[in-house]
Amino acid sequence: MTASLGAGVVITGAGGGIGAALARRFAADGARVVVNDLNAEACRKVAAELGGIALPGDAASEEGVAALIAGAREALGGEIDIYCANAGIGEGAGLDASEESWERSWDVNVMAHVRAARLLTPAWVERGRGHLVTTVSAAGLLTMLDAAAYSVTKHAAYAFAEWMAVTYGAKGVTVQAVCPLGVRTALLGATGAAARLVLDDGAIEPEEVAEVVVAAVAAGSPFLVLPHPEVARMYAGRAADPDRWLTGMRKLQARLEAVPES
Repeated sequence: MTASLGAGVVITGAGGGIGAALARRFAADGARVVVNDLNAEACRKVAAELGGIALPGDAASEEGVAALIAGAREALGGEIDIYCANAGIGEGAGLDASEESWERSWDVNVMAHVRAARLLTPAWVERGRGHLVTTVSAAGLLTMLDAAAYSVTKHAAYAFAEWMAVTYGAKGVTVQAVCPLGVRTALLGATGAAARLVLDDGAIEPEEVAEVVVAAVAAGSPFLVLPHPEVARMYAGRAADPDRWLTGMRKLQARLEAVPES
């Protein structure tokens, strides 16, 4: 399903950052957009700005996902054409990350995608079309320094998107995984010294990500959407020579550890 005039689009984590940029970009193309965010005020503000539908709430828990999809179907007067599983969190730096941080990371970064796919896919297969867009991150293809829970769960999010594409791609369901490097959002700022060291120089604006994503959705390809094209080279290098790649990443880790705490 392309981002054509009248398509019903649901975007989670759309109160700001990449999600809000996606909402604005889809709306500009004539899509009917459902804006979701845990921050109800931000959700309603973005929806009002673009003439969309605000459905604030938890897009990660089983109950929250079910309520969002039911509410979106009712508001759109039918099936959801495009579901952007965009909400994500980054917390818990290393081995000291709490059980709660790991659990939240799994829920938001992975299980939110699984729970949405469970509810959306049967209807999509029945009618022969549907579109799942997952915001993964380049961390899901590579890794992110000082962010164990984020890196691990983003790898899992990528693996799930890949599995969905293999299993349902021939049944009318288009799946795409969006894997940017640094994007100037609140999430990037929260990653601290690691982000400044690895991501700051090449960071792009959320609107640049949205342009790339909406164009890829309209085309229905590729599966791997890379707002930073250089990620393809990095990913290929990691696969071709993991030891060399790990050596390079250890050098970056040493530089990070040498940065004075602010």
